[in-house]
Amino acid sequence: MSNQEEILAALKEAVVEYEEDDCAEAAQRALDEGVDPMIAVMDGLAAGMEEVGVLFDTNEYFVPEVLMCADALYKGLDILRPHITLDDDSPKASVVIGSIQGDVHDIGKNLVKMMFDVAGWDVHDLGRDVPLESFVEKQLDVNSDVLAMSAMMTTTMMGMKKVIAMVKEKNPECLIMLGGAPVTRDVANLFGADGYAESAGNAVSEGIKMIGRLREFQKGDIK
Repeated sequence: MSNQEEILAALKEAVVEYEEDDCAEAAQRALDEGVDPMIAVMDGLAAGMEEVGVLFDTNEYFVPEVLMCADALYKGLDILRPHITLDDDSPKASVVIGSIQGDVHDIGKNLVKMMFDVAGWDVHDLGRDVPLESFVEKQLDVNSDVLAMSAMMTTTMMGMKKVIAMVKEKNPECLIMLGGAPVTRDVANLFGADGYAESAGNAVSEGIKMIGRLREFQKGDIK
């Protein structure tokens, strides 16, 4: 196993085992040994959190463990983030995120928020059980590039359709991404969303693809 592989494995394990000190130590080691900090975050910390998601899904971990894992991840992130240089060409993207009204589940949403954080986005987190109008107001207020909503129940999911209609009417350029257990790509298409994330890891790549499309759209406008 190479040094880099060893460090990534240590970061991942520290997150899964919710060992904050070990995570900070592995993050510092990554910097000392010249591992690209973005690789350390994505293939170390974020990979660990993906595994935590699996443990949660299979009822091996519960909410308290997941929160402790997130604390460990942030310990590593605090050390690595200042050393990540984002490509000047990539826009400083922003996202408004929250769990829809009536939905008090926010573990998935928090994982997605963390992935946006890791990717250097400007994140406006509305929390959980967010009134439909609040999504619209916040999006228009900060003029975010992306609005991301999650739902864990079929009943609350229907609220997403209303929010999309309200936002698109006032700000057709805003890109909307949906996620959560009952949400499928077909549902996202039906509701008029621009993207859909089936996992936290996919959320950022979906979002980045959407930003790319937005920039092309704007360039086309300038002509």
